[in-house]
Amino acid sequence: MNFSEYMAEWLYGEEGYYASYKNIGKGGDFYTAVSTSKFFGGTIAKHIIALVDEGFLKPDATICEIGAHHGYFLADVCEFLYTLRPELLSSLHFVIIERFDELQEQQRNYFAESFGDVVQITHYKSLSEMYVKNAFFIANEIFDAFPCELYYKGKTASVEHHNVEFDVDDAWISEKAKKYHKERGEIAIGYEAFAKEMAGAAEQFEFMSFDYGEMQARPDFSLRIYTKHKVLPFFLPEDNQDYIPRAELYKKSDITYDVTFEHVKDAYEEAGVQFVEFKAQMTALVDMGLLDLLEMLQKNTDEKIYKQELEKAKMLIMPNFLGERFKMVRFRKM
Repeated sequence: MNFSEYMAEWLYGEEGYYASYKNIGKGGDFYTAVSTSKFFGGTIAKHIIALVDEGFLKPDATICEIGAHHGYFLADVCEFLYTLRPELLSSLHFVIIERFDELQEQQRNYFAESFGDVVQITHYKSLSEMYVKNAFFIANEIFDAFPCELYYKGKTASVEHHNVEFDVDDAWISEKAKKYHKERGEIAIGYEAFAKEMAGAAEQFEFMSFDYGEMQARPDFSLRIYTKHKVLPFFLPEDNQDYIPRAELYKKSDITYDVTFEHVKDAYEEAGVQFVEFKAQMTALVDMGLLDLLEMLQKNTDEKIYKQELEKAKMLIMPNFLGERFKMVRFRKM
């Protein structure tokens, strides 16, 4: 099979890594901005309010998270909307795109526990199932979870019994590698189709996504495996002390790579969606009002709680943690 099929099976196949609920954070395989601090979702809520005040979003717009896992992110957004602009909680429509029934059930249960019947969630398995007039789409670490092909000096990888060989000629992959100046590395599969689906899902929308990577492609392989907060390069030599056979990691750990945001940008522009901006997560969250939210917290809670939340929020913007490594990209369809 080609590598993208292998990766898709690893992550999304029967008993695949993302096919059922996984702990994220201290008890899982990795941290995300969502697992780090509620103020990540809170800052997005503040941005949504700004879009409503600007007139780009209507008070009855659809707020849609793609790939919500447990549902914490969208729930944090709802919690802060209730605090900052409570009337929006009843006028906005909340949607989650989630392909797996088990995860949909987890999300429904979490929202019922958190909000009772105050917040109603609609689920779709894909963007192609929905159509709305006015929307805000949000995703966290989604583009790094698209299957990819591996490319090396003109050849694309195939996989047999977890062993990788560069022995396939693929004109489309070679064209992308040339376009993004890759002699070796990952070429994502599915960005173009995903952008087209989103473009057809709403008449007018803004889409914001956070992920790790750079605008230009890395000059080498970034493919890696996360298991119990240990990062293992996919091509780790067998004589390395951290080596674990791929067969043992298959479907039991996360596999990911750095996003080439230029590829994402091109996919959306080809779908007729306008690129707005690209910046470090640190800068994006501060620009959208993270520090204002923390100042509000300081005025309305005791010092101990404030300091606890401040330390968590710092991890979102610290350059040596999530602040610089993660990037925000934003698009609009007018």
